Amino acid sequence: MGERWQDRFRAARISLPSWAREAPDRALFRSDSSGAWEIYAWDRANGDQRQVTKREHGTSAAVIDPTGESIWWFDDTAGDEFGVWRRQPFTGGADDIAIPGLSPSYQGGIALGASGAALVGRSTDSGFSVHLGVPGAPPAVLYSHREEGDLADLSTDESLFAIAHSEHGDSRHSAVRVLRLNIATATAEPVADLWDGPGKDLTPVKFAPTDHRLLVLHERQGTRQPLIWDAEAGTERELALDLPGELSAGWYPDGRALLVSQKHEARTTLHRYDLDTDTTTLVPTPRGLVAGAAVRPEGTVEYSWSSSESPPMVRDSSDRVVLAPPGAPAPPSVPVVDATVEGPGGPVHALVSIPEKGDSPYPTVFTVHGGPQSQDFDSFSPDVAAWVDHGFAVVRVNYRGSTGYGSAWRDALEGRVGLTELEDIKAVRDWAVGSGLADPRRLVLEGGSWGGYLTLLGLGVYPEDWSTGIAVVPVADYEAAYEDEMEGLRAFDRSLFGGSPQEVPDLYRQSSPITYAENVRVPVLILAGENDPRCPIRQIDNYLARLTELGRPFEVYRFNAGHGSFVVEERIRHMAAELEFALRGTGTGQQDPATPLT
Repeated sequence: MGERWQDRFRAARISLPSWAREAPDRALFRSDSSGAWEIYAWDRANGDQRQVTKREHGTSAAVIDPTGESIWWFDDTAGDEFGVWRRQPFTGGADDIAIPGLSPSYQGGIALGASGAALVGRSTDSGFSVHLGVPGAPPAVLYSHREEGDLADLSTDESLFAIAHSEHGDSRHSAVRVLRLNIATATAEPVADLWDGPGKDLTPVKFAPTDHRLLVLHERQGTRQPLIWDAEAGTERELALDLPGELSAGWYPDGRALLVSQKHEARTTLHRYDLDTDTTTLVPTPRGLVAGAAVRPEGTVEYSWSSSESPPMVRDSSDRVVLAPPGAPAPPSVPVVDATVEGPGGPVHALVSIPEKGDSPYPTVFTVHGGPQSQDFDSFSPDVAAWVDHGFAVVRVNYRGSTGYGSAWRDALEGRVGLTELEDIKAVRDWAVGSGLADPRRLVLEGGSWGGYLTLLGLGVYPEDWSTGIAVVPVADYEAAYEDEMEGLRAFDRSLFGGSPQEVPDLYRQSSPITYAENVRVPVLILAGENDPRCPIRQIDNYLARLTELGRPFEVYRFNAGHGSFVVEERIRHMAAELEFALRGTGTGQQDPATPLT
């Protein structure tokens, strides 16, 4: 059993390839086949593949320039997400600083032009800015503001660029601005803004390949939908898509159609939307999650897909394997079962994975997703499969605050952050116990990032509901977390709470796990990254000190990385620590997962 669950982590995975716009046979992808997630170059014409990066803690972000001559990758320190862009020739060679003179920052988007011009978005304690880099010239500031933003795209002719901004003070509901770029003078001037007012988000996606139309996602009808905005002409076109759920989209290469991704009830469906005829055609994919999709120059759709049962694969619309990682595939797991439970804010959708052996009621893990602006999908998870292999049922809850169920559902946590989400998790917890699925004496609350935050908060707010808790890279002391986290997250928190801890201290206090630490009655395991810029280590130490003061039982696993790890063997150690703690804490008679706590 131990070998099987570890094999799922060690089986190599691969991302959807991206390619150079003007040299589509030159592509890059991410893979963990070396033992950590790294960047690879792929010459599709001859099949040659080459590892571009090789770093102790792995590499996450990379883009290929439109000509296919170079690959840009983001160089941070030990997973702290603070760094600079480096550049390496596509065919190999030395890495150099992509834009000399541009100091380190957090990422805020990147857009490369075929001329060699590059736009880089940066987030620092001073706010958000966009900089122009041109070979042989110092970087120039094109935009800056104290509030957060994001660089979306540069038009093909390099005369316009688009940003999301929150100059109105709400980074969770952005406005869009298109600016005219003059590369010769290293200046930019606004063309037009698009803003739907308070509480309604707009997300710029990409300019059309052939002109200046900008694809934007709006939520004017309460769910995310695409529109096309021409800032110069002052025209908007909302698309007539009669599809339930939330939609995102990308362009076909000729600019006459969109590839629409429909997320509905934790699964994805792809469609081609013809802009000339306003017609929608299904692009066949298996049932599950399409994690990414793009259209090749000849019109073939390539996509990355998995389901709870089946490991990830990269295929195309002709059902051919596009790119396969080396080695044996991951062992499959069990299919997921849907459940809908009536909660205090409306129906709550949950995904349930049930062990193939054993009888109900099962020891059960409620594994809570992060974000909170995210959701659980019918997708392959080595973590979930490991719990199931060890005899646990697994329940995943798309609580209020999750995406995929409309804007009102996503924003319902405002004013009662954390407490709102926990009401939905509790409703599903009570259903699982009442239905006979879950053993109330063997219930584990577990989650990472925002899910780790909700775990610690849940152990204090509902102390009688859980047998043990496991929090991975959590928010534990919200006020201290705010003080130490990256500025982009401080802006998110101000938007979520309606101000900073100094402005609305009572709201932060009512939503902070450390406030309820004295109520905790069960053992707690916390996994913490020493270099985490999102859930910094000091606020976790504050929480642990409070548990110590109260005499509450806890264990801690510290690792030398940031907000999680890109290294396969480290992820296995994390999972082993969680399994050992949960098996011991629930008294479940299963085999030792092989790796002890450290």
